[in-house]
Amino acid sequence: MKKIASIFFLVIFSLHSFGWGATGHRATGLIADRYLSKKARKALQKILGEESIAIASTWMDEIRSDSTFRHVSDWHWVTIPDSSTYENSEKNPKGDVIQTIERLIAELKAKKLSGQQEAQHIKMLIHLIGDIHQPLHVGRGPDKGGNGIKVMWFRAESNLHRVWDSEMIDETKLSYTELAASLIKPTEEEIKLWQKSTVRDWANESLALRNQVYDFKGERFGYSYSYKNMPTVKKRITQAGVRLAGVLNEIYE
Repeated sequence: MKKIASIFFLVIFSLHSFGWGATGHRATGLIADRYLSKKARKALQKILGEESIAIASTWMDEIRSDSTFRHVSDWHWVTIPDSSTYENSEKNPKGDVIQTIERLIAELKAKKLSGQQEAQHIKMLIHLIGDIHQPLHVGRGPDKGGNGIKVMWFRAESNLHRVWDSEMIDETKLSYTELAASLIKPTEEEIKLWQKSTVRDWANESLALRNQVYDFKGERFGYSYSYKNMPTVKKRITQAGVRLAGVLNEIYE
């Protein structure tokens, strides 16, 4: 029974835990590194040691099979039904990506964490700011953030969530450093505007992309869907990186 329960847990966890895949998350971390203040960079070097933000960005997915962190599985996503708002929707008692990001920021600012707790908070924050910018991590509920929508990605079986997490990105054949280098650099005005926005603004932006994400016919995905949506993927990764830097600068200034 324990073995069956463990398998069940891993299946449920995998439905929601991935956001952007390793390439997208690491590109977000690399972008954030460009916009760090001197104080934030010094603080992060002390906390993370030799580990870069880009490499730390995937830690929260890497621990998904560790039972010690079973309680974090619901923190990667949030459900906001169609025609609703986060404030009016039913909250997950186990937490969600909005609650968790807001809590992590508040606890990091309070400066009461142990060294180990601070490192874990930072790694979670890096990852979850990436997650909330992937539109399907602000799910509508019934299809589990697109995991329940089966599609064919070219000739391979897939689902809508995975297409957005990794398959459009992987189709570019770029490494995370190449992906980050290929993204259009935001203007100073865009940087200020993006960094002034709140966690709930980020979620609402993902929510607003829902019609675009679900605008398709049939089950076969490929070049046309990617051509239409890859610019959005690139913008969301850029926004996530710039905003992550803004949050880290604010915490450590």
